[in-house]
Amino acid sequence: MEKKYTSLKEFYPFYLSQHQNTTSRILHFIGTSLFFFVFFGAFLFHKISFMILCPIVGYGFAWIGHFFFEKNKPATFQYPLYSLASDFWLYFDILGGKQSFVAKKEIE
Repeated sequence: MEKKYTSLKEFYPFYLSQHQNTTSRILHFIGTSLFFFVFFGAFLFHKISFMILCPIVGYGFAWIGHFFFEKNKPATFQYPLYSLASDFWLYFDILGGKQSFVAKKEIE
């Protein structure tokens, strides 16, 4: 039976366990960076129609990471909001040095 997560704090360790491949983490980071670039660029240049690209660039890179490198199913399908929040959490943890592109599992 699969565990049901009831909080982001409880979900995040599971999220990290699904992101153990360095290439996948890099692809997630690229996708999230492009998401922010497109999101803020749409407002900066008054091209709100560009917002349609946000999920395409964000999820596109992430899903390539899951399907081809992690070889697992994205958590987005079962926990869309926790997964999105965790993606941002991991992104800023990498920027802040709390997480690495190289997951602990690959170092051991």
